[in-house]
Amino acid sequence: MSQDIRDFVPTSCDLLGLGEPTHLEPASAWVRNELFAALVDHGFRSIALETDRVAALVVDDFVREGIGSLDLAMGEGFSHGFGDLDANRQLVAWMREYNENRSPAERLSFHGFDTPTETTSAPSPRTHLEYARDYLGLDLDIASLCGEDDRWSRTEAVMDSAVSIGATAEANRLRSVADDMLTMLYARAPEMIATTSRAEWLRAKTYLTAGLGLLRYHRQAAQRIGESARVSLLLGTRDALMARNLLDIRGIEAGRGATLAFAHNRHLQENPSTMRMADMDLEWSSAGAIVGSLVGDRYAFIAGSLGHSDAIGLGEPEPDTFEGFLQARIATWGLMPAAAVPAARTRTDTTPAQGYFPLDQTSLDTVGVILHVN
Repeated sequence: MSQDIRDFVPTSCDLLGLGEPTHLEPASAWVRNELFAALVDHGFRSIALETDRVAALVVDDFVREGIGSLDLAMGEGFSHGFGDLDANRQLVAWMREYNENRSPAERLSFHGFDTPTETTSAPSPRTHLEYARDYLGLDLDIASLCGEDDRWSRTEAVMDSAVSIGATAEANRLRSVADDMLTMLYARAPEMIATTSRAEWLRAKTYLTAGLGLLRYHRQAAQRIGESARVSLLLGTRDALMARNLLDIRGIEAGRGATLAFAHNRHLQENPSTMRMADMDLEWSSAGAIVGSLVGDRYAFIAGSLGHSDAIGLGEPEPDTFEGFLQARIATWGLMPAAAVPAARTRTDTTPAQGYFPLDQTSLDTVGVILHVN
């Protein structure tokens, strides 16, 4: 067993996915920080977290240019409550300190690769589309087409297809307008980059593609199909948008170095993701499965595993489980080839409220490396 991350990263890999089995155990993020620092010493120059891509621009401005403050970055630069995590605050502060007095090419960059959605809600695309409109200098009344923001953000707009506004005439018109703006953004790229900058053009593209993603998510929410199929479609849409964001991030970072992506295992694993929720059996293609199928061995995934956790009330695993095998051999945390883990049973001492998904044989068959936290 080794704790040197270099031993587990293929030379072909420029996007390394590092998973965690639950968001609620803070130890995984602290280990992530340690591993990212080691990867930086070996050419990695960016990190992408499971947080809203547009919001994360605030963090990147602080990390790379010192714009704003650490408090602003944590307060406005994260979605899903992840700005409250001490490990994330330490990561952002360390990245800013690392970048001090370094040239732009050597600086570390911070990305989010998620949408601003939850399973049960998704905001209005208005602010995203208005940002792109203003960048292009267009005279478009986006607000009138969107209407009140809470029409989109209320839970019913996503969870009840009968009241979703994703298939309304206004939403259809907005999607057409946004698609036209994206075409125009590319058509005018030479002019816009010459008068602004490549970074500002990329920022406008980030806002616009995020707005389009929200429109597409709301469109799927309006599908009049069986509830299990509809929710699976929503989960798959979110991960498809995550995958596109990861590919866009690699397009931006390709000339500077590799990227570490950190998220729940269910988003980064290369086998189909499954979940049981409210009597529904859900299945969808994860972002990792999508990216892996497109870029091949340029993507690698390390699956997160957890032994016990006081934070979520998870006790010691039984010895005959996958986690029990790892727990007996790893004192605090460590990396181990998945092939070194023998056949075992899936642990059953978990609850949905923990947000924890234990290792199973299917996941072990499709992953190369396990990161176990004791």
